[in-house]
Amino acid sequence: MENWRRYLDPQILARIKGLRLRARLIVEGYVSGVHRSPFHGFSIEFAEHREYAPGDDLRYLDWKVFGRTDKLYLKQYEEETNLVCHLLLDTSESMRYRSSGAPLSKLEYAQCVAAALAYLILGQQDSAGLVTFDSQIRSLVRPSSNPSHLEQLLHVMDRSVPERKTATGPIFHDLAERFRKRGLVIVLSDLFDDVDTMMAGLKHFRHRRHEVVLMQILDPAELDFPFEQLTLFKGLEELPQVLVEPRGLRKAYLRQFEGFLRYLQRRCRAEQIDYVQMRTDQRFDVPLSAYLASRSSRPVRR
Repeated sequence: MENWRRYLDPQILARIKGLRLRARLIVEGYVSGVHRSPFHGFSIEFAEHREYAPGDDLRYLDWKVFGRTDKLYLKQYEEETNLVCHLLLDTSESMRYRSSGAPLSKLEYAQCVAAALAYLILGQQDSAGLVTFDSQIRSLVRPSSNPSHLEQLLHVMDRSVPERKTATGPIFHDLAERFRKRGLVIVLSDLFDDVDTMMAGLKHFRHRRHEVVLMQILDPAELDFPFEQLTLFKGLEELPQVLVEPRGLRKAYLRQFEGFLRYLQRRCRAEQIDYVQMRTDQRFDVPLSAYLASRSSRPVRR
């Protein structure tokens, strides 16, 4: 395993103090590891086709169209010199959760992913902004492309305290009205909320022609439910604590949780919202690289 990969290991990240240092090590390792970052697919949008003219760059010929029509057409792209990306970080109490099988809490893991994304966005001279939220908007940092802007984003992330309930639907509706310029909205959250209410807020972003990406951050215990002994489950977000015998509960829990995930993913597909799942006990470079590569290979949705 290459030396850079160790910085993407959650076990290593848990021992690195300071979000600024984590972000630098993650991104420097990530970019050098993939050599040719697929992240640049964020800043170029497919616009339309036009007929080939002598002297045009042959790299942009659409061979699929040629195969269907026997005519030469070029793909034209719309350069957005200043893409605006809004990072929406869930800081509700459920994001505080960290099981014994995870080196980082969901919030710490989401902070690392958000910091890496901000580092990459600013590195390609685009604009990054940040919103932290629970049942209210706790902080809103306007997008900027200034490289020094990263320090402010990291400072706001670092001081987030997960201690309140969440209410994604009203928050997303509010932000959709505030984000005037069309851009990219990336939500980093466990998405533990009513799916229909949440999707109504996300549809508001789509209505205003933003692209939306959901990055669902989950603890391995939430996915696998490994508990066997009599366990006291402490409620988060104003829920009560419950003493249960987990072996009898496991089958029903997994059925309910898997049903929740399937419904969420189905609604995302229906609304043309990208969905990426990440586990806090696994390196995030694999799902992130796969998503960015798939994104760069397809036209951006209108």
